[in-house]
Amino acid sequence: MTESTDMLLDRVEEWMRHDVDDTDVDELTRLVGYATADDGRRHPTALAELRDRFAGTLQFGTAGLRGAMAAGPNRMNRSVVIAAAAGLGAYLTDVLGPGSGPRVVVGHDARHRSQDFAHDTAAVLSAAGAEVLLLPKPLPTPVLAFAVRHLDADAGVMVTASHNPAADNGYKVYLGGRVVTDAGQGAQIVPPHDASIAERIAAVGHPDAVPRAEDGWTVLGRDVVDAYLASVRGVTTSDPEAADRLRIVTTSLHGVGGRTLARALADAGFSQVVPVEEQSFPDPDFPSVSFPNPEEAGAMDMALGLAVDTGADLVIANDPDADRCAVAVLDVTQGTHLGVETARSSGWRMLHGDEVGALLGAEAVRRASGRTDATVACSVVSSRLLGRLAEDAGVAHATTLTGFKWISRTPGLVFGYEEALGYCVDPAHVRDKDGISAAVVVATLAARLKVSGGTLVDALDDIARAHGLYVTDQLSARFEDLEQIPGTMARLRSAPPSTLGGSPVRTVADLSDGYEGLPPTDGILLLAEDGTRVIVRPSGTEPKVKCYLEVVSDVAPDASALDVGKARVAAHERLDALKREMASTLGL
Repeated sequence: MTESTDMLLDRVEEWMRHDVDDTDVDELTRLVGYATADDGRRHPTALAELRDRFAGTLQFGTAGLRGAMAAGPNRMNRSVVIAAAAGLGAYLTDVLGPGSGPRVVVGHDARHRSQDFAHDTAAVLSAAGAEVLLLPKPLPTPVLAFAVRHLDADAGVMVTASHNPAADNGYKVYLGGRVVTDAGQGAQIVPPHDASIAERIAAVGHPDAVPRAEDGWTVLGRDVVDAYLASVRGVTTSDPEAADRLRIVTTSLHGVGGRTLARALADAGFSQVVPVEEQSFPDPDFPSVSFPNPEEAGAMDMALGLAVDTGADLVIANDPDADRCAVAVLDVTQGTHLGVETARSSGWRMLHGDEVGALLGAEAVRRASGRTDATVACSVVSSRLLGRLAEDAGVAHATTLTGFKWISRTPGLVFGYEEALGYCVDPAHVRDKDGISAAVVVATLAARLKVSGGTLVDALDDIARAHGLYVTDQLSARFEDLEQIPGTMARLRSAPPSTLGGSPVRTVADLSDGYEGLPPTDGILLLAEDGTRVIVRPSGTEPKVKCYLEVVSDVAPDASALDVGKARVAAHERLDALKREMASTLGL
């Protein structure tokens, strides 16, 4: 039954009376005016917008909070953030006991309102008796994750929407110190912590009644960033002469990682680093990209163009909060030289997240060989190649649910990754994906290969010769109507395909029932006789259904570079056909 307009407007009026932000109150006042005007100025979508903003409360879960910034309970705004901070404070007090004085580190990126949300969090938690340590300026998410462990904090809060659109913001929560003491110490929240915090958020009264201190928190100095960079220096050993020969183009996509990455690369001896100047400094509007995610079409174009102009060996991109790392290389087998000459027609291509995961994983497995206390891990939707690398080297491997909140909890973890450009190369210091330290390790590997006359593509060919060729891709569909997502999953469950790329499907696994020891999660896994695998799942952070595709081919140990290249092309053709097949199956 649809709520009457009068009842909706009553709820809007009640919210406005207790909203802590005058700008948000003015915004709702104008929206109500557009929705109720009787002089011909009524806007047809204003009432629908109000209904959506008051359809519920922005839900706090394992991803914390994330949503569009606007007034109302179903959006990201100061009132919602104040309630979240109050709920977190109540949770910490309940777990640690009254007067325990939990230590909380708070950081933020450079998005619109991020500083306000971080300041409100510090004010609420300080008033609740917490020792609050505020990062000194907009900084990458990995610095906050590092600070939680480095400062032995009981919790950490990072205000960021990562690679989401400019209109969005978010709120990540980490637990450590005395709250979480196992392998997940310093990682993002998982159940049951998320539900416990959400219960306390729901119990918070009106936001204007939540106590907020005017001071009392500590603004940290640059030493926390220096300590983080010192930890990055210890991740890998670089050859200064080799590093000096590698030319790297970098971009932070208007995010907060530019200066931190520049310092990290300089510390590792890389002197030929050329940033995309137009994207080097934080800009919350992300003016040069339609979507600030290096996986999205066009996001890397400026960096690839600069790579051609400067004769670069490597391109490294971070997403806006620098927890992800994208890598592009010159692959001469991919050059077409047809039509207008571009970076892509010349052969520049972005490596898939699974390819970077294989390169970094091979390095980690090599270092861990012979150790019985070391484990490498990846998410269930990532390539099976890391497991093959580990098995062939006698190193333990773990498969986890999607998300670094799960990957980083792996006992004995020495390396973890997920295909969405997330890599954890230093879990001793950062229990999360870290695009800065991953970039340094990738650059160090590329420099070492260049000295011997090789490239990252050559290293991937060597992996294929030794362990088989695993090629992956993704199909995703964005839904405006979220109600369509469960229906899409239900159709696949009721009528899964009998073949994949012409090969009979031998396994249909509903991940919601659990799979090979994994906790239940919403998803379907299809495995064909020839090794082709498809996993379909709703995104945990975006209104999307994602379809993860993988094909496997044998490659002779003595195959030439040309033969490996042909095998890779053939595998991609199989992937393209599989993508069309799954799009039809899912009705996308």
